[in-house]
Amino acid sequence: MYSSALFGGVLIGLAAGWLYLSLGRIAGISGIVGQLVRNSSGLWPLGFVIGLGIGGLAVMAELEPSPRMEIDHGVLVLAGLIVGFGTRLGSGCTSGHGVCGIARFSKRSVIATCVFVGTGMLTATLLRATGVLPS
Repeated sequence: MYSSALFGGVLIGLAAGWLYLSLGRIAGISGIVGQLVRNSSGLWPLGFVIGLGIGGLAVMAELEPSPRMEIDHGVLVLAGLIVGFGTRLGSGCTSGHGVCGIARFSKRSVIATCVFVGTGMLTATLLRATGVLPS
């Protein structure tokens, strides 16, 4: 039996490596989706995003059902917009900085990833302490 986190990490690493070696592109999802929206790079961004979705669905089919969290759809939309704003503000997301940037020894990416992880830890701690999230 394999660890789903390890398996997912290997898939992300392979996808990032393939994209860099084949097209010379960094696998930052926010940048790829931005290119897809602007339609500035042909069809490869669409194929990459669809492939990520198919890979995620394939892994989900093999795993136990994950716990569900009841959340208001408005809060979910607001959270998505805040994440989108953050990726613009940080010039990338965790996949671009955390996976690809650190692999390229980018000091900026190391700092950005530390900020992402630290902010996530602080947010989760505060939400649990205030009772918004279960402990």
